[in-house]
Amino acid sequence: METLPAPEFETHVVAVDAATAGLRLDRVLASALPDLSRMRIKALIQAGLVSRGEATISEPSYRVKPGESYTVSVPPASDPSPRGQRIPLRILHEDDELIIVDKPAGLVVHPAPGNPDRTLVNALVHHCGDSLSGIGGVRRPGIVHRLDKETSGLMVAAKSDRAHAALAKQFAERTVERAYLAVVWGVPRPLRGEIEAPIGRHPRNRRRMAVVERAGKQALTRYRVQRQLAAGASVVHCRLATGRTHQIRVHLAHIGHPVVGDRLYGRARHVAGAAANAQAIVRAFDRQALHAGLLGFSHPRTGRPVRFESELPVEMKELIGVLEAPK
Repeated sequence: METLPAPEFETHVVAVDAATAGLRLDRVLASALPDLSRMRIKALIQAGLVSRGEATISEPSYRVKPGESYTVSVPPASDPSPRGQRIPLRILHEDDELIIVDKPAGLVVHPAPGNPDRTLVNALVHHCGDSLSGIGGVRRPGIVHRLDKETSGLMVAAKSDRAHAALAKQFAERTVERAYLAVVWGVPRPLRGEIEAPIGRHPRNRRRMAVVERAGKQALTRYRVQRQLAAGASVVHCRLATGRTHQIRVHLAHIGHPVVGDRLYGRARHVAGAAANAQAIVRAFDRQALHAGLLGFSHPRTGRPVRFESELPVEMKELIGVLEAPK
């Protein structure tokens, strides 16, 4: 893997006085730092680049108090076009229109604050060269949909503008077949069902999504318990009818069965309730146990249905083996 020099951040310190006390944090910082737009300030806050002492502040609407002081770390300007990097890819299919990859857990899909390179996009640029579709924007060439960093599994990227437009239309019209396997705490009841609950930003923690009745977007997940495990867990097959951010993780946590290893939506009490021999394994499991194992759609050029499947990664198979062992 190509090694890049660590970027040097420009640091600003902004103190709150009586005139600005009680205002929104993003407004105060934008006023004190006129070279940065308020949208840029908001993005820096949400990326965890604004702190008060040792505490990171991630909510732009936070109301500041007199006497507080905030440190803003601004990353250096970068080339908006991602550079190609030699990152191994597991390619299941490739033609002139598209490429199907099996993304490993830990790989970010596209550059963003905090992850400027070493992403799937950097790997695709290196592998495909100039053939990636540009409709996704300079930061996201070829990208039609996303998986969370710690979710593994199948993704399609477009290599032509025609393919990008056709695939985006299928995702928007919800005709793409997507299925996941998740290892969750407990056993959902009934064993087969639907979770229909609107999803939006958490009202107090912008890093999280949540089931919200107001301003939430419609979301539907169909699930089926595939296997019950001895350690108070189960393997659940999920199909997406919609594609909201963190949808499966949020929905499963909402019904009381969070994905094993999910640091954002999981609960410590589930780990504590597991068998002693499983607790250490679960705590050391450095990803959420969620895998995108099936992806189907109509090929943009031929119109014929195509379907791809991916086996569970080794670490998820091992996790299931441990949780399946009797107490």
